[in-house]
This record gives sequence, C-alpha cells and structure tokens, in this order.
Amino acid sequence: MSFFRAAAVALATSITVSAAMPAQAAEFAPFDRAQFEAAQAQGRPILLDVHAWWCPVCGSQARTIKRVATPEAYPKLIVFRINYDTQKDVWRSFGVRKQATLIAFHGKRETGRIAYMTDKVKIADLIASTDR
Repeated sequence: MSFFRAAAVALATSITVSAAMPAQAAEFAPFDRAQFEAAQAQGRPILLDVHAWWCPVCGSQARTIKRVATPEAYPKLIVFRINYDTQKDVWRSFGVRKQATLIAFHGKRETGRIAYMTDKVKIADLIASTDR
C-alpha cells in the first residue's frame, strides 16, 4: 500500500509543478524558409531568434521569450530559431552580424530588432510589436 501512496504523491507533485510552470508560446520552430514565408503570407506575428547554444545572452533571451510569449497573450505568434552555427547564410540574409539577435515581423513588415540585449522590457516590447 505504501508504494501506491508514494506513487500518488509523486503524481500529484508532478501535476502541481506542471501547472505552476509558465505556458509556452503558440509555436516554436527551427527556421525553415518555406514555413517563414508562409507565415508572412498569412500575416502572422513572427519572431526570429538568432541563437547559439553556447551563448549566455541567447539563453537569457530564450527564457524571457518563453515567459512573455504565452498562448493567451500571443496565440498566433511563431518563433523561428535560426541556428547561428549552422545557418550562416540564413542569418546573413536578414542583415544579422552576431548571435543573440531578435527580429520581429508582423507578416512581411519588420517591426523591430534588438541585438545582444537581455533587457526583459525591451524583449517584451519587441514581441508586442509583432501584433501591431
């Protein structure tokens, strides 16, 4: 009986922890040109995240994006992650010069960009610009 009681407590704890975690944005995807262009054609809010796994600024930005871009606030937002190490031609095509660059779009219109910043308010403002 103690095994079942311990299992029930473990299950209840995992459900409580899951419920307390912030919700994810509507959609996160690795960058794909065709998907990006389709999202632009649909007029969707889009955030490009030029990310390097080894970059501490990129990690900080990613945590802020996940906290801000909730499904309730941005149900149509798609965040495309561009791999800084393997997609050099892609990030260069957007005029990016270094990792930790975030570029916001509303459909085909660029609404803003920031580079190498971890300011949570500026990142939140940039994400908000995708919905205007």
